[in-house]
Amino acid sequence: MKSVLFFCASILFVQVVFGEVRLPRLIRDSMVLQRDTKLKIWGWAYPKEKVEVVFQGKSYSTKTNFNGEWVVTLPAMPAGGPFSMAINATNHLEIKDILVGDVWLCSGQSNMEHQVALHEEYYRNELSNVDNPLIRQFLVPKITDLQNPHTDLQDGSWVSADKKGVLGFSAVAYFFAKALYEKTKVPIGIINASWGGTPIEAWIAEAGLKDFSSLQSTIDKNKDTAYVNGINRAASLFNDSKPKTIDAGMNKAIPWYSNSYKPEHWRNMTVPGYWEDQGQKNLHGIVWYRKEIDIPASMVGKPAKIALGRIVDADGVYLNGRQIGITYYQYPQRRYYISSSLLHVGKNILVVKVTNYGGKGGFVPDKPYYIATNEDTIRLNGDWQFKVGAVFANQNQKNAINAIALQNQPTALYNSMIAPLANYAIKGTVWYQGESNVGNAYQYEKFLPSLIANWRDLFQQKSLPFLFVQLPNFGDVQYAPYESAWAVLRNVQLKALSIPNTAMAVTIDLGEWNDIHPDRKKEVGERLALVARKLVYAENDLVSSGPIFQSYKIEDDKVSISFSNVGSGLTINGSGELAEFAIAGADKVFVWAKAKIEGDKVIVWNEAIANPKQVRYAWSDNPDNPNLVNKEGLPASPFTTEK
Repeated sequence: MKSVLFFCASILFVQVVFGEVRLPRLIRDSMVLQRDTKLKIWGWAYPKEKVEVVFQGKSYSTKTNFNGEWVVTLPAMPAGGPFSMAINATNHLEIKDILVGDVWLCSGQSNMEHQVALHEEYYRNELSNVDNPLIRQFLVPKITDLQNPHTDLQDGSWVSADKKGVLGFSAVAYFFAKALYEKTKVPIGIINASWGGTPIEAWIAEAGLKDFSSLQSTIDKNKDTAYVNGINRAASLFNDSKPKTIDAGMNKAIPWYSNSYKPEHWRNMTVPGYWEDQGQKNLHGIVWYRKEIDIPASMVGKPAKIALGRIVDADGVYLNGRQIGITYYQYPQRRYYISSSLLHVGKNILVVKVTNYGGKGGFVPDKPYYIATNEDTIRLNGDWQFKVGAVFANQNQKNAINAIALQNQPTALYNSMIAPLANYAIKGTVWYQGESNVGNAYQYEKFLPSLIANWRDLFQQKSLPFLFVQLPNFGDVQYAPYESAWAVLRNVQLKALSIPNTAMAVTIDLGEWNDIHPDRKKEVGERLALVARKLVYAENDLVSSGPIFQSYKIEDDKVSISFSNVGSGLTINGSGELAEFAIAGADKVFVWAKAKIEGDKVIVWNEAIANPKQVRYAWSDNPDNPNLVNKEGLPASPFTTEK
């Protein structure tokens, strides 16, 4: 009898769950709907159930199909709001604070993901009074799936750009939205689907990768969960079997960060700087840094902050024996806050534990290093003491088992973070990605068009606007022409402008040699807004881009370069002569060239090259002085005349 009652109760429970109308995560309070286009409102309920949607005084009805799916289509409507929407079935739902405006899907890797909070200090004045409820972001949760596309997101909500909420926005997307809003006065919604360190292949559907045989093989293998889980279990067991690293700084009766610890046999090291550049060669492990700081009475009893630039890779920071901060990877800028009770007059002990897994370890140069209150600042640059706490043992790579990084697998992020957005109407897409594909830059020439076509198919818009960021300058400056993978990828991005309804923001002047995540996100967002205004918002007379290579002509011993987007004319940024032009003859060996502006063209030559064949401009990871701009001040894109 109990089993019969349980069975009946289970049937009733299933009917209730299916009978109640359910909405996708995107359709909820504070959402922004796309203006001037038909809109789909969709969800799930019990099969063959009637569902009614009431919006702006009009009712739209439908019935669910056998799978319990339903969709209604609302007519195009102008910008406005806030509005409410009622959804009636066996239950009643109400969605409040709805805006109608323009919705942009912003996606990519870390430079798109980087939140405003990570650049808060750089834009402190700009962010001090942010309060714009008409700019909103939906942050797509980070989920992977190697098997099938999803129909919904697991989580997420719409957040307004107020003083607190804006800190979670993508910095690039926020400044892009802000610039568009200030021009159009139309509500702007951002759907932020981004994940640091991910390659473009992860963001493309399986159908978009059908021409890549090696990736198809990977996709097929990854669909076998037993295969993926087996490799990852083996990798975990391999890592667990490694000898455990013992950190001397934490393995003593008195740890090295304690104020009662008496340092012995510590040596001096300059901060900032990498320890490999200061005599500690091929060292991957844990290095402790220690500095005594003399604090004046004027700084005591007040909240303070400490800036430690960037550290490669991880750090733990201790002040007077108390931990005040910890970061687990190299990219965030180190900004830690100090309570008003922690500093005291006279000698204070600052200790930083630095863990490095590969490459050069230590404190990144040309970054801020200080401890400060509102009135006083003490610089931390200079001599510190250091001592090695642990050295990581080299592993035999022949026996190493590498785990499958799920987020980097082909289709993994498309399936779970892009596919669920399909029914949601958008104005266009913004893409900032490529750093993770520098190693296969030539393949990117096929990947990027494939992604564009794939997403246009998903949203059923053949001409969906696609805006993208050309990678900025990064890395060491080289003072002779050389082969650059970053330059190759930028040139591949440049070629993508041949795809209709695309536009590119050039950022070759906005990077930092020592930071793959440069602070200047506002300029990136504003340049994206410029190209959007021309391409999407029909400001046809707007100069939205710097000079773009168009064609070249060899004339005796000189090469004449023609450009589009010259605006009011070509000019030089700053004083001096045009820089960063290189020229090659038939041997394809590039040497620096002279260059001058003649009207809307640039003439390039080198007296030693009698029969020039090719020209490059700003062809470097981090060109020293790419100074060709138009008179509107927008930089020329790097390029090569090579096919």
